[in-house]
Amino acid sequence: MSIPGEWYLILAAALFTIGALGLLVRRNVLVMFMCIELMLNAANLTFVTFSRMLGDIGGQVIVFFVLVVAAAEVVVGLGIVVAIFRRRASTSADDLHILKG
Repeated sequence: MSIPGEWYLILAAALFTIGALGLLVRRNVLVMFMCIELMLNAANLTFVTFSRMLGDIGGQVIVFFVLVVAAAEVVVGLGIVVAIFRRRASTSADDLHILKG
């Protein structure tokens, strides 16, 4: 029994929508990073689904590069969050204005 590719695309669309809504609604920087990761994983699921449906390995290669970029984004983002948290005791997105020169 095989699950049709459309189900994976519907799941990816739902995950992306949840991530986008979470990014727009929440103000905590850590939750915003988690929402961005959810959106990237939804895009990865889409790439893998189309790769499987078309019989091409190119989508899986793109997923590898997206995961590398996501890991770099987390490292830089968490460094910024730690720098803000050391100056202030919160990680609100409204506190990002203190990073101006």
